[in-house]
Amino acid sequence: MRTLYILSVWIHVLAAAAWIGTLVFIAAVLVPVLRRQGDDRQRARLLGAAGPGLRTLGWACFGLLFLTGLVNLIGRGFDLADPSDVGWRLWQGPFGTALTWKLLAFAVVLALSALHDFRWGPRAAAAEPGSPEALRLRRIASWVGRANLLLALVIVFFAVLLVRGWP
Repeated sequence: MRTLYILSVWIHVLAAAAWIGTLVFIAAVLVPVLRRQGDDRQRARLLGAAGPGLRTLGWACFGLLFLTGLVNLIGRGFDLADPSDVGWRLWQGPFGTALTWKLLAFAVVLALSALHDFRWGPRAAAAEPGSPEALRLRRIASWVGRANLLLALVIVFFAVLLVRGWP
């Protein structure tokens, strides 16, 4: 069981690193490069080429984070089939507080990502490049990306508190 727990933690950390690394790449590299493109159509083509791969990676990471998170809780001694653990012990004390905040932030990330990837993104791709609608959707996507990066850092903070405790 210990080997499975260590493997699960390792995959959890790798998935978090890939997800957060992708967010940083988008914010620090991709968006600045796209902003230097003078041609709206070229910008739209580049984003259209990168978007599906980034979206697939993000959602794969979300799935891995969710599944390994459950395995990690079991590895830390919580019985997710026992109502007293799930309904009471899991949420007690500093560990429960950190877990609650981490999961709330993760839920907001999932909601924002779903809206971005399945509502605003497809609308932006269908909009005429440079049109007011495309610009509005691009602004929304930019703010959602910033919010998700900030929330990712909040999630990492609470993850550290889960394993190291409150100061």
